[in-house]
Amino acid sequence: MRRVLLIGGLLLLAIGLFWIGQGTGVVAWPRTSFMINQLQWAGYGVGMGALGLVMIWQGTC
Repeated sequence: MRRVLLIGGLLLLAIGLFWIGQGTGVVAWPRTSFMINQLQWAGYGVGMGALGLVMIWQGTC
């Protein structure tokens, strides 16, 4: 179970960081993405990243 939490948490954290980057316009890949410069996606990324961090924390305890 710990391994599942760690891997899932790392995946969610990576996706969250990617969404933050696209939502703020820092990551413009792929160029045709509808998420670029849309701050709502940066907010979703913060939530996804936070959930990932909680899962990582739970997996290490």
